[in-house]
Amino acid sequence: MSIHEYIETLCTDTKKASPSMARKSEIQKNAILCDIADAIEKNEAEIIEANILDLEAADKNGVPKTMLDRLKLTPERIKGIADAVREIVALPDPIGKGEVYTNRDGLVIKKVRAPLGVVAIIFEARPNVTYDAAALCIKSGNAVILRGGKEAINSNRCAVEIMQSVLIKHGVDKNAVSLVDDITREGTTELMQMRGYVDVIIPRGGKGLIQSVVQNSKIPCIETGAGNCHLYVEADADTEMAVSVALNAKCSRPSVCNAIETLLVHRDVAEKFLPMLESAMKEKGVELRACPDSAKYLKEFTPATNEDFETEYNDFILAVKTVSDIDEAIAHINSYGTGHSEAIITSSLTLSQKFQTEVDAAAVYVNASTRFTDGGVFGLGAEIGISTQKLHARGPMGLVEMTTTKYLINGNGQIR
Repeated sequence: MSIHEYIETLCTDTKKASPSMARKSEIQKNAILCDIADAIEKNEAEIIEANILDLEAADKNGVPKTMLDRLKLTPERIKGIADAVREIVALPDPIGKGEVYTNRDGLVIKKVRAPLGVVAIIFEARPNVTYDAAALCIKSGNAVILRGGKEAINSNRCAVEIMQSVLIKHGVDKNAVSLVDDITREGTTELMQMRGYVDVIIPRGGKGLIQSVVQNSKIPCIETGAGNCHLYVEADADTEMAVSVALNAKCSRPSVCNAIETLLVHRDVAEKFLPMLESAMKEKGVELRACPDSAKYLKEFTPATNEDFETEYNDFILAVKTVSDIDEAIAHINSYGTGHSEAIITSSLTLSQKFQTEVDAAAVYVNASTRFTDGGVFGLGAEIGISTQKLHARGPMGLVEMTTTKYLINGNGQIR
């Protein structure tokens, strides 16, 4: 069987399985998810065994340590995955919810939420995404095709086998949760051409992956993930707060999309703040890449290039730039940012409102870390990803964002 035939068969089977998922009630879907959460914990040893194979292969292939951290599953992380599935159970089911009204012709019109249908998700090394994405699709009545990165292929196979066994137990066609077992670029390219089988495709990963899907897919696409995020420190900022937020936003988990990659600082506070920042970042092993105006107040740095301000490092590297005022900071962010998450440290209500109004991003923070951009933190349960576009969905994509609109019209013989 050719790769084209394999992908077409996979998509055909998932499309056929879609109705068996869509017709399940909220109670039935919740029961499936509860059993999946239990199965995840019950199969912890099997999951870790598969994950070790991935970690060993990734390390042998020279995958960076920060990416290995994203790939690694521990008993604590596995429990967190199961708990995230249970959190989705507790969320209200959006399907069938909406508004009802009667028009001038006497037609009773219901505008309700309905499943998208078949959702394809292309993502990289984090195996927890496999569970999160499938759980959200199950709760929202969608069938899903998962195409994870080659680094996590064993972990993903294990995950899908566990979830498919639960679907079979509940009388759902197992192909409602499918995995693309082919990890070649050709297989991914074929998947992106399956218009008519797949209703929506969602890339979740680095800039290169996202742009490849956006530019090559024949299927409607929702952009997610790329996070060239910024923290701007105003002249009136509490510098201790600014250091604390910067440390968290850069160092708590540098490999994720809501970590900051560039720090902007007002020139009037740069002399005081930047030495404090350097001292704190040095303890964490962060390399600073500084513009000339910032470098004057630093002891150890690498001169920043324009490319540094464009880069999502996913590593212990931070670009630093001194700006003349908030307008320059906003202009820089809107020029280099990816529309993900941006933050300001300031004591001014006027400046905070200006920043939140004028910065073009899905999430804009005042006096808080960008690391909070997360579906679970926002009360959405697990997320498919962070949408950085403006149509259909923006920001963390939870259950509601995994649905579309459907009109149900009831009459008694009206004609037009």
